[in-house]
Amino acid sequence: MATTPAALQHEAKRPAGQIPAPEVAAGGDALSIDEAREAAKGCRRCPLWRDATQTVFGEGPESAEVVFVGEQPGDQEDLAGKPFVGPAGRILDATLDDADIERRKTYVTNAVKHFKFEPRGKRRIHSKPNAGEIQACRWWLDKELDLIKPQVVVALGATAAQSLLGKAVPVLKRRGEVIERDDGLRVFITIHPSLILRIREPADKDAERERFLKDMRKVKQLMAA
Repeated sequence: MATTPAALQHEAKRPAGQIPAPEVAAGGDALSIDEAREAAKGCRRCPLWRDATQTVFGEGPESAEVVFVGEQPGDQEDLAGKPFVGPAGRILDATLDDADIERRKTYVTNAVKHFKFEPRGKRRIHSKPNAGEIQACRWWLDKELDLIKPQVVVALGATAAQSLLGKAVPVLKRRGEVIERDDGLRVFITIHPSLILRIREPADKDAERERFLKDMRKVKQLMAA
């Protein structure tokens, strides 16, 4: 459940140096995505909540056949409270449209639900989550997948793959592969669309967009399998 004002007041009165017990039970009784999202607003499983604006939970129908998992919310997502609304999200939306995958019928989320960044002047620069932060937030991702029970999950990049599979995965080597977990969940490996944004040469950018579209067309096939 979300942290209440009374609980926050109690925490403020805690003697200096006393570490609060981890909120292991928070969200454990959630029976829907909406309930889990509400519970996640008070998540304190790792320190990232301290600097982030808010928890950015997944979004989409609970009946989604496919779940897309990214790394973490970016600056725009942190402010909006919604996943994949920034530049990388626009690339994902356009590519799904070209692949004939209805975005509104998909569920999109991140391996880590709080924005991790380094301040540089007035800007907040993305900082990669570490293994401990990924592991702490995996509880929420597992909860989402348990409630949705998708046909396939798409790991967008290395952090998502690590969260879903519990180990580091060489994404560029295994791109386009389907890895089946012990629980039977199929995980499709591909890049994070932010990679396309970082390519400067127009011809190379277009080629990468085409490869990403090819990956999404494979996902479309897996959804029907």
